[in-house]
Formats: sequence, structure tokens, C-alpha cells
Amino acid sequence: MSNETNPQEFIIDRTFDAPRDLVWKSLTEPERMQQWFAPKGFSSRAVKHDLRPGGTYHYCMASADGHEMWGKVVYREIVAPERLVYINSFSNAEGGTTRHPLSATWPLEMLSTFILVDYKGKTTLILKWTPHHATEEEKQTFAAAHDGMRQGWTGTFDNLTEYLAKSQ
Repeated sequence: MSNETNPQEFIIDRTFDAPRDLVWKSLTEPERMQQWFAPKGFSSRAVKHDLRPGGTYHYCMASADGHEMWGKVVYREIVAPERLVYINSFSNAEGGTTRHPLSATWPLEMLSTFILVDYKGKTTLILKWTPHHATEEEKQTFAAAHDGMRQGWTGTFDNLTEYLAKSQ
């Protein structure tokens, strides 16, 4: 799925051979997320998790050589097991919002919407990603990065596919 008409929105989807409840738990339970939610070559750990509107998920991704990248999620909408909406950003170890470590013009905040559709025991996960309260320069940086985002999320969804296969 792509959205060529609105460059401010990035959309990617994947159908998983797993029940929707399991995919939902894999998106919302830190002990499960740590098993798949990181780029290849990175590990992930949860520092804080409070799954409720206004609650936060603070996490760290670390490379094999010890390089750390911090992220933060602030939940906005939780409709189990159908929809999860949150604002995500890069952060520091204390949970403060920071800029992307490699891009000074990347949007400071992203609105992330995950929609889970059940069909005959399989689950289609649709991810919509949009810059939130972004400047024009940040929106342009985001629009120009869709190919890289597609590559990154494809790898992350590959990790989720492997995790789900082991979890059933």
C-alpha cells in the first residue's frame, strides 16, 4: 500500500499469519516488543511502559558495539485489538524529546497509527506515519525519506514475522 497523493503521510502494510490478538500483544507488551522491535543488528529494551491514553513507552535500542538510540511514545488512542495511536519521537535516556541523531530536520514528533484487521485467522497491520506539528522543512525531509522508511519498516516487519512464527 502506498499513498502517493499525500506526501505528508507514509503508509505501509503487512499481512501476518497470526491471530490479531497475538499481533496486538506483540505491539503493546514490552517483553514481546523487545523480541522484534529493533533494526537488524540492534537489541531493544523497555525502560518505562504505561499503556493508557497519555501514558508513555520509553525504550532504548542498542547496537552490538554499544551505540544507543532512545525513543519515546506517548499513547493517544488504544482500542484493543484494533487500533493503536501514539506520538513518537527520539529521546534521551531521561525521556526528554530530542532530535533525530542523524537528521537535524527530521520531524521532532511523528503521529503513528496502527490498524489491525482480522481476516480468517491472519492479521493485516496497516501503519500510517505522519509528521506532527512539523515545520515545512521537516515535512519535506519526511516526504523525501519514504523509500528509506519503507526499507526500515520492511525489515522491522520481517522481525515481527519471525517473532510471530516462534510465538504460536
